[in-house]
Amino acid sequence: MKFLITLAFCIICLPTLEAFAQTISLEPGNLNIGKANIETVSYHGKKGTRIWSKNTGSNEKLGDDEVVTVKNANFLNGTIEVELAGAVLHGAATDARGFIGIAFRVEDSKPQFFEYFFIRPTNGRAEDQLRRNHCTQYASSPDFPWNRLRKENPGVYESYVDLKAAEWTKLKIVVKDKSARLYINNSDQPCLIVNDLKLEPKEGGVALWTGDGTDGYFRNLKITR
Repeated sequence: MKFLITLAFCIICLPTLEAFAQTISLEPGNLNIGKANIETVSYHGKKGTRIWSKNTGSNEKLGDDEVVTVKNANFLNGTIEVELAGAVLHGAATDARGFIGIAFRVEDSKPQFFEYFFIRPTNGRAEDQLRRNHCTQYASSPDFPWNRLRKENPGVYESYVDLKAAEWTKLKIVVKDKSARLYINNSDQPCLIVNDLKLEPKEGGVALWTGDGTDGYFRNLKITR
């Protein structure tokens, strides 16, 4: 009896395993900048990192998608949280929406392979209901871009959520193996659920993602594993 009581006491006293949370600097020195333009700025009264595309000189398109990986931010499963804001660059194409989001499981040897969620901020309060239905998006590079997913599975990998363009928005992604959930602005319910992530689960990098024609801002990146 004494042995059982001692054993029970020891089990109760075992330390619980807590998730490891890491807040990561988004200063330019902690980013693999590549060809993007990056600077530290104050935006709507908050310090953040601005990322925008270089003008390619084309009348059709201003810049290109930018995938700026964050140093020392490997990720497999867990939670990614960030504040971001997306606006349309002056001179961008008429179909620009301020595309902005987070890429994860970016492969080191093949950085074109990654999963990502992004938002289209100008769709949030559009008068066109169809545009509103395309506020959020999951995609997987390079084989499952948004347009393929929309064509083959209409409405499955995107959804509506209330957004304001050019304003700070809280984004949270919760990932477990082949599933991921997207939360916006501290909601307790996900606005987009994906149960079939297209790449096989593999630890990789985390990146700040902006689409063409976007003036993007990021701050307060936190990763919990």
